[in-house]
Amino acid sequence: MTVDGDMTSSSVVSPQKEIVYNGLLPYSDRLDREASELLSDIKSNLSRAVLLRELWPGVTFWSRKLFSFLKLYGRRFSKEDHVLFIKLLYELVTMPNLEPNMMQSYARLLIQLLKKKELLSREDLQLPWRPLYDLYERVVYSKTEHLGLVWFPNSVDHILKALIKSCRLYFPASSTQEMLDEWRPLLCVFDVMMQKAISNMELFLPTIMPPEEHSQSFHLWFEELMNIWMSVQNQPCWEGHLVNLFARLANDNIGYVDWTPYIPTIFTRILRSLNLPVGVSQMVSPRYLTISYDIGHLVLWITALLGGPGNPAQRELTCLFNSIASFYHPSNHGRWQSRLMRLLQRLPASVVRRVHRERYGAPSWITVVPEGQRLTDADLQAFTRSLTGAALLAMFSKTGSTDAAYALQNLALLTPELVIPPVLEKTYAAIETLTEPHTLTATLSCMIGMARTLVSPINHYPEGRSHVLPLLMGSLPGVDPNDFSKCMITFQFIATFTTLVPLVDCSSAPSQHSDLTEIEKELCFASAEFEDFVLQFLDRCFALIDSSTLEQTRDEMETDTQTQLESLVELGLSSTVSTILTQCSTEIYKVALQKVYNFATSNIFETCVSGRMVADMCRAAAKCDPAESLRLFIPHCCSVIFHITDNEELQSEEELDKELLWNLQLLSEVTRVDGEQLLKYQGDLERILSVCVRLRCKRAYTLACSLLEHTLRSLSLMYPTEYRSTSGGFDTDLPIRDWGRAGDVAALGVCWHVPNQEEENFVFQLLSHLLHPELERIKGHVSGDQPMSREELLQSLAIVQHCLLGAGSMLPPLDGPHVSDLMPSMVNLGEIKLHIGVEYDDSRENYRESICQTMRLLLHHILEHTEDDTKSLFVIIKIISDLMFFRGTHKKEFDSRWKSFTLVKKSMENRLHGKKQHIRALLIDRVLLQHEMRKLVVEGSEYKVVHQELLCDLLLLSTSTYSQVRSRAQNVLTTALGTYSFSYRDLIPRILQLLSPQYTSGTQQQFKGALYCLLGVHSSVFLGSVRDWDYVGTVWPALVRCGLSPSMTLEEHSIGQLLDDIIDRIHRQHDSIGICFTVSENCVEIANQITRSKNPAPCSEAPSVDELKEGLQRQRIRNVVAARKYEKLVNDLLDCLEDRELPWKFEHMATDLLALQLREDHPLPPDAVLYFTQGLVHDSISIRKVAISAMAGILKQLKRPRKKVAVKPSAISGVEDPEGVWAGDREGNRWLQYDGNNLPLSDEKWDSQQYVEKTHWGYYTWPREVMIHASSEKLKDDLPYEEMSEAEKIIYEYFSDPEFIDQLIGFLSLEDRKGKDSFNPRRFCLFKGLFRNYGDVFLPTLLPHLEQLASDPHESSQRCVCEITAGLIRGSKLWSFSKVDKLWQFLCPLIKTALTNITVETYTDWGTCIATACEGRDPRKLHWLFELLMESPLSGEGGSFRDASLLYVLQGGLAQQQWRVSELLHRLLAYLEPKLTQVYKNVRERIGSVLTYIFMIDVALPHTQPTSSPHVAEFVTRVLERLKPLTSEPEIHNHVHDENTQEMDERTQAVKLLKTVLKWLMASAGRTFTTPVQQQLQLLPLLFKIAPVEIDESYDEMKQDARTCLSLMSQGLLYPEHIPLVLAALEEMAIKRSWHARYSVLTYLQIMVFYNLFTLLSVPSEVLRIRKLVMQLLLDEHLEVRDMASTTLSGLLQCQFFPLDSCLQTQLQTLSQTYLPKARGELASTDLVRRHAGVLGLSACILSSPYDVPDWMPQILMDLSDHLNDPQPIEMTVKRTLSEFRRTHHDNWQEHRQRFTDDQLLVLTDLLVSPCYYA
Repeated sequence: MTVDGDMTSSSVVSPQKEIVYNGLLPYSDRLDREASELLSDIKSNLSRAVLLRELWPGVTFWSRKLFSFLKLYGRRFSKEDHVLFIKLLYELVTMPNLEPNMMQSYARLLIQLLKKKELLSREDLQLPWRPLYDLYERVVYSKTEHLGLVWFPNSVDHILKALIKSCRLYFPASSTQEMLDEWRPLLCVFDVMMQKAISNMELFLPTIMPPEEHSQSFHLWFEELMNIWMSVQNQPCWEGHLVNLFARLANDNIGYVDWTPYIPTIFTRILRSLNLPVGVSQMVSPRYLTISYDIGHLVLWITALLGGPGNPAQRELTCLFNSIASFYHPSNHGRWQSRLMRLLQRLPASVVRRVHRERYGAPSWITVVPEGQRLTDADLQAFTRSLTGAALLAMFSKTGSTDAAYALQNLALLTPELVIPPVLEKTYAAIETLTEPHTLTATLSCMIGMARTLVSPINHYPEGRSHVLPLLMGSLPGVDPNDFSKCMITFQFIATFTTLVPLVDCSSAPSQHSDLTEIEKELCFASAEFEDFVLQFLDRCFALIDSSTLEQTRDEMETDTQTQLESLVELGLSSTVSTILTQCSTEIYKVALQKVYNFATSNIFETCVSGRMVADMCRAAAKCDPAESLRLFIPHCCSVIFHITDNEELQSEEELDKELLWNLQLLSEVTRVDGEQLLKYQGDLERILSVCVRLRCKRAYTLACSLLEHTLRSLSLMYPTEYRSTSGGFDTDLPIRDWGRAGDVAALGVCWHVPNQEEENFVFQLLSHLLHPELERIKGHVSGDQPMSREELLQSLAIVQHCLLGAGSMLPPLDGPHVSDLMPSMVNLGEIKLHIGVEYDDSRENYRESICQTMRLLLHHILEHTEDDTKSLFVIIKIISDLMFFRGTHKKEFDSRWKSFTLVKKSMENRLHGKKQHIRALLIDRVLLQHEMRKLVVEGSEYKVVHQELLCDLLLLSTSTYSQVRSRAQNVLTTALGTYSFSYRDLIPRILQLLSPQYTSGTQQQFKGALYCLLGVHSSVFLGSVRDWDYVGTVWPALVRCGLSPSMTLEEHSIGQLLDDIIDRIHRQHDSIGICFTVSENCVEIANQITRSKNPAPCSEAPSVDELKEGLQRQRIRNVVAARKYEKLVNDLLDCLEDRELPWKFEHMATDLLALQLREDHPLPPDAVLYFTQGLVHDSISIRKVAISAMAGILKQLKRPRKKVAVKPSAISGVEDPEGVWAGDREGNRWLQYDGNNLPLSDEKWDSQQYVEKTHWGYYTWPREVMIHASSEKLKDDLPYEEMSEAEKIIYEYFSDPEFIDQLIGFLSLEDRKGKDSFNPRRFCLFKGLFRNYGDVFLPTLLPHLEQLASDPHESSQRCVCEITAGLIRGSKLWSFSKVDKLWQFLCPLIKTALTNITVETYTDWGTCIATACEGRDPRKLHWLFELLMESPLSGEGGSFRDASLLYVLQGGLAQQQWRVSELLHRLLAYLEPKLTQVYKNVRERIGSVLTYIFMIDVALPHTQPTSSPHVAEFVTRVLERLKPLTSEPEIHNHVHDENTQEMDERTQAVKLLKTVLKWLMASAGRTFTTPVQQQLQLLPLLFKIAPVEIDESYDEMKQDARTCLSLMSQGLLYPEHIPLVLAALEEMAIKRSWHARYSVLTYLQIMVFYNLFTLLSVPSEVLRIRKLVMQLLLDEHLEVRDMASTTLSGLLQCQFFPLDSCLQTQLQTLSQTYLPKARGELASTDLVRRHAGVLGLSACILSSPYDVPDWMPQILMDLSDHLNDPQPIEMTVKRTLSEFRRTHHDNWQEHRQRFTDDQLLVLTDLLVSPCYYA
C-alpha cells in the first residue's frame, strides 16, 4: 500500500505507548494512518467544542471518542498531547458547577489517561491539588445532599477517590505542607472530624517523590502521625486510614524510611486485627470485630518492610505465620477465615510484584529501591519457608483451596525448589488414592498454577521437568464419566501442561546431539511416551462419550437437549483435544487423526449429546491440519449423504434416517477450518447444501443451515490458523528446549486466514444460489402469489438468518442519508469508520439491504394477517438485530471470550518477569480479540433513515400482542438506542404518543409495551431520565398523565408493579441535571494550545472570531432556556396534580418526581412551594413524608446569607501559640471553655463574647483563619412581611395560621409504625429551618401545643416534642439575647415536664433530641440547658428508671461538647462519686457509661497537654481507698451476714461500689482511646479474687462482670514500659492462697501474650519471666492449675514465644522421671506433683505442633508412653495426649510415619490401638 508523502509527516513521532497487538493484525499497515487521522479529528473537535463553550453534546461526544481511541490504539500520541489532554480534562472535571454526571464521565477518562504513571514524570506534569480537593469536599461532604437539593450518581465517591489516587502523583512539592495546614486543625480525637482529616490525608498526601524532596513531603508528618497511631488503642474508626497511609508510604519509599523501631508494634497490631479467637473462654468485645485493617494494604506494608540488613521483619513474619498456622487447617473455620485466606493469597503476589520492580521492572522516573534494601535470594527463601506450611494446610480447606493455589503459584515463581517438591508429593499421593476426590481436585488445581514454573528450563529447579510425563500419565484416570468435577479439573490440568510442552518424540536426539545435559537426555528418552499418552487419552475420551449418549442418560420423557453439565464437559473435552492435537508432532498427529476418524465413521451417533461431542472432537482434529483431515472426512460424509439423498421421496419426509443426520452434523463441524482448504471441495459442498437446506425434516435442514453458516464463516472471516506454542512448527532439532517457552510479541509469526478472491467468489455464489431464491420466495408469500405454510416460512427464514450470520462480515453495513436536525451543535458529530480488513465490493449485490427490505415487508404482512405466528417473529427480530449490528462477531461471545482470556492469562502469566511473557497461543488469541474489538466499536454511530425505519418496526413489535415477542423486541430496541447517537430524541415522542390520554385506540398490551420501553433493559440507556431538559420535561409529565389514559387499569397488578419499577429506577438513577454551564478561562486557554499543537496537527482550522462570539452567545441563551425548561417541568407536574381525575397512585408519583426537582442553584417556583406547604397536612401519609423532606430543602434554599468575620485567637486569649505542634487544653484555647462564672446572662455580655460553634477547632492547632459569625452586626431579627420573597410569604402565611398548625401537629403526633418509630431527622430539619429563617414569629402559635404534648406521656407525642425542641434550639443559633432568653424561660419548664414523663419508649428520643441540639454549638450559648440537666440527675424520685434516663440525656448533651465543658465534667464527677454505691443495676450501668465519657478526654497522646478535665489516676486512687475493706479479705462473697455491725456496713458499701466500678471498666474497654494501664493494674488483685473459673450462668452479676473485665483487660494493647508492671502483678497473684486466682492468672496470660505477641518478644528479659511463671504454676499443688499451665505452655510453644530448646526438654524429662516411693498407701504428694508436672510438660510439647512431626517429637512420644501405667492423674494425661495426637495426625499419617524409626512405629501402633486406648 503506498502512502502519500504528506501523510507520513503528520504521523506521531514517538508515541507514548501503543497497543503492540495492533501491529500484528494483517491490515496493520493501514492503522497508522487511521490512528493519526482519528487523533487529529479528536484534537480539532474537542478543542473546538471547548472554545465554542459547547459542553453538551460537543465535549461529551468527543471525550467519549477519546476514550474509544485509548481502547483501540492505546496511548498513541506524543507526550505533549498527553499532557494537554490531561490538563484539559483536569480543568473540565474541576469546573465549579458542572453537572455530576458529566464530571463523572470526565473523571473516568482522566483516570484512563493517568493510568500508566511511568509515562509522565513529575517534571512533565504538575496538577494543583486544591481544585480537586474542593470538588471532593463539595461532593463527598455535600452540605445539601441530605436535604435532596442535589443528587449525585451512586458511584461518584468511588470514582473521585480513584481519580485522586491517580492525580496525587503530580501534586507539586509544596502541597504536603499546604495539606497539613488545612487538616491539622481537624485532628481532634473525640470528634468525627478526625475521621475526615485522616481519610483526607490517606487520599491526598503524595508519597512518591524523589529523595531530595522527602524533607518537603513525608518528613513533615511521619513522626507526628506515627506517634498518634502508636499511642491510640481500641482501633477507632480512623485507624484503618492511618494504616493504609503508612502502608503506601512504606511501599513507595522502600529504604528511605526507618521502620525498625516500630516493627514489633506493627506486627502486634496486625495480629490483633485478624480477630482470632484465643484462650479457653475468651469474650471479644464487639468493638474489635467491626474495624479491621484492609488486608490489601497490610500486605503492601509487610512486603515493604521485608529485606534490608538483618531482615528484622522476616523474623516477625515467620513468628506471625507460626502462631496462626493452625488456623489454616481445614478442620478449623470461623468468621475470621476469609481474612486469613486473603492474607495468604495476597502476600506472595505482593512480594512477587516487589521483586519484579527491583529486578526486572523497566527503568522509569520513579525512584528505585537502593541496593542494600533489595530482597536477596536468601530473603526470598526465608519468606517462602515462613508461608509454605500455612499454604500446604490451606490447600485442602473447603473454601480456600483456590486462594492457596494462587499463593503457591506465586511462591513457586520466587523459589521453586522449596515449593514444588512438597506439592508434587501430595499430588502423586492424591493421584494414587481413589477414595478422596477432593484432595485430587485441590492438588491438581495447585499444579495447574505451578505448571509454567515446573516446565521452564531456566530456574533453580531444573529437575521439575522430569515430572511432566508421570503427571500426565497419572492424571488420565481422572477422565471419569462418573465424577463431573474431577473430569473438568483433569481436562484443565492436561490442557495446561500440553499447551506448554510440544508433544514430540525426540528419543533419537541424544544420538545426534553431543551437548545435552543429563536431565535433557532423560527428557528425550521419556518423550517417547508422548504417543502413548495421546492415544490413551483419546481412548478415555471415547469411553466418556460412549457413556453419555442420549439413550443412556435420559428417560423417554425428557427433552433431547443438552444439560448444562454436559455442555461443560463437551467444552472441556473439545478444548483439551484441540490443545493436545495442536501440540502434537506430525507423526503423532497422523496416528491420532486416523483413530478419531475411525471412531467417528464406524459408529452412528445421535445428534444431540454424544454426536455433538464427537463432532467437536473431529473439528478440533481438523483445525490442526485442515488439508490432511478434510481429505479423510469430506469425501466420506459426502458420499454417504449423496447416497441417501438421491432418493426423491426423501425431500418431503418429516423424520429422516439417523445416518444422514449424523453425517450432516459431522460435516457441519469439520468445515469450521481454514477456508482455503474448502475450495477443493467446492462442488460437493454446493451440491449437498442445495439439496439439504430444502429437506422437509426439521433436524436435517437445521443441520444443513449450520453447515451453510460454518462454510460461509470459514470462507469470509479473518482469523489465525494455528496456535502452536512455538512458531514455525515442531520440526526444529530439539523441541525439549522449547518447553514452557514464552511467545515473543516481536516475532509472533501469526498465520492469518485472509479471504482471497476465489473464496469471496464462492461466498457470493452460495448466496446467489441459496439466499436469493429464499428472498424471492418470501416476497411471493407477502404479495400472495405463492403463499407458504408456517413451517415453510420458518425454513426460509432459517436459511436467510444463517446466510446473514455466515457472510455478515462481507456485507457492507446499512447506509444511507442520516436523520437530520436531531441535535443542534456547532461541532461535527460524525462517526468513526474503522477498517476491519474487508474491502467491500460495490459491484456485487448488497444482500444486507435486500434482506432488510424483504424482512420489513414480511414483518408488516405477519403483523396484519397472522400475528400469532410468534416463532417467525422471533427469527425476524434476531435478523433485524443482526442486520444492524452483526459484522462477524456478537458482543456476548466477545465478552465471554475476553473474560476467559483474562482468566487463562491470570493462571498462566509470569508476574515475576512481566513484559508480556505469555504463551504464544494466548498472545495470538489476544491479537484476534483486538481484531474483533474493532468490529464491535459502534458507540456514537450516526442515526440514519434505515435505522429509523428499523427502530420504528421494533417499536411496533415492542408494543404488540404477545409478551415474549414484546420483550425480545424491547431488548434489541434498547441496544439500538445505546448505539445510535441521539436516536432517543426521535423515539421518545413516538413512545409517549402511545401513553397519552388522547390516544384512544390503544390496547393494554401497547400501553404496557410502551412503559417497558421506557424502563429499558437494566444496563442500557434509561429513557425515563435521559439528562436532557427537552426530554425529561416531556417524559415525566407524560408518565403522570398516562394515569388518565383509557387503556390504564390499576386492577392489573403487573401495570402497578411496572410503574413502581419505573419510579424506583428514576429515583436510583436520577442525578441533578445542569442548568447553568460555563466554561472556565483556563479551559479555553488549554484548548487554544491544543489547536496549535503538531504531530498530528488538528484536521480543521481553529474557530473564527465570529464563531467564538456565537459560542458565547449560545452559552448564555442555553443557560436561560434551561432555567425556563426547568420551571416549565415543575409547572407541568403541578398541572397534572390539579387534575381531579388522577388516580392516587399517579398523584404520589407526581409528588415524588416533583421532590426530585429541588435544586441548590435555582429556587423552586412559588406554586410548588405552595403545593408542598399544603402537602404537610395532606390526607395521605406518603405525600406528607415527601412534603416534610421537601420543605426542609426549600427552607435551606430560602436561607439568608449571614456575614462572617475572621478573628485571631491569640488576640482573644492574649497568648501566642508556641511553635510546633502543641495540642490539648492550653492557655491559648482556655476562652473556648464553658465557664460558670462568666456566662452571657445579659445583652452586653451576650454580644461581647466571641462564639466558636465548631467543637474541634482549637484543640490541636488553630486554622489559618478562624471565621465566626459576626456578633457586632445587629441583624434585623425579623424579616418584615414586605421584604419577603413570594415563597417566603406563602410559608409565613400558612405557619401563622392556627388551624394549619393544629392540623400539622395533629399529624406529626400520630403513630406511624408501632414500636418502630424514632426521632426523625427530616422533621428536625424542617423546624430548624423554620426558626432559623423566621426567628421566633411562630412561637406564640406553637407554644400551647408544645405544652400540651409535653405533658402527654404517649410515645408519639413525646417524639413530636423532641423533634420540635431540637429544631428550636438549633434554629435559634443566631437569635439575639432577648429572644433566646425568652425562649429558654419557656423551654426549661417544658423540658422538665417532659423529662418527668419519660418512659422506656421515649428516653432514647430525648437523648437524641438533646444530643442533636448540642451538636456543633458553642456550650456557652446553651448554658440554660446544661444547668437544667445538671441540677440533680440522681434525685431518686420516679425510681431507678428515671434516674438512668436523666443521666442518659445528660450524657447525650455533654458527649457532643467533648473537651469544652471540663468544668461541668468536674461538677458531675463530684456529684456522682458519693452516689457510686447504687443499688439498681440499670443506674449502675448508666453511671459506668457516663464515667467513660467523663474520662474520655484524659488521653495520653503525643504533644498533648494534661487535660483540665477530670483525671482517671486521681479517681482510681480515691476508689481504691473506699475498696480497702475488700482488698484486705482473702475471699469475697456477695452475701451479707445477719449481724449488722459497723464494719459489715462498710463492706456492703464497698461491694456495691465495686459493682459500679466493674460496669465502668467494661464500658470503657472498647471506647476510650488510651487505656490507663497503671491504674487498672491496681484493681487487678481484686478482680482475680472474684472472677470464677468456669463459665456458669447462675453466678451473680458481680462475678460475671469481673470475669468479663479480666477478659477485656487481657486483650488490651500493652506498651513495653507497662509489661514489667503487669508481670509483677501476675507474679504476685500466682502465690496467692486462692487457686481460682492462680488459675485465672494463666487464662489472663494466654490472651495477653497472643494479643501482644511481638511487643513482648521485643523484650527478651520479660519473656524469661513469663516462662518462669508458667513453669512455676506447672508445679502447682492444685490439679486444675497444673492442667491449665500445661495448656498455656503448649500455646506459648506453638506461637514460638520461646523455643523448645534442649534445656527445656531436659528440665521436663528430669521432672517426669521423679522417683515415686513404692509405698502404695499414701503417695508422697510433692513427688507425684513433680512427676505429673513433667508429664504435663511433655504432653504440652506434643500438642504444640498439631499438624506436623518435628525432629524431637518421636523421642518425646516414646518417653510419654513409659508413663501409661503411672498412678492417676498421670495415666489420664498420657491417654488424653495420645488420643489427641492420633486425631490431629491421622489425616496425613502416610507422610508423618516416615519421621519414626521402625521400632518407634511398632511401639506407637501398639499404643494407639492397644486395649488401653479404648479403656
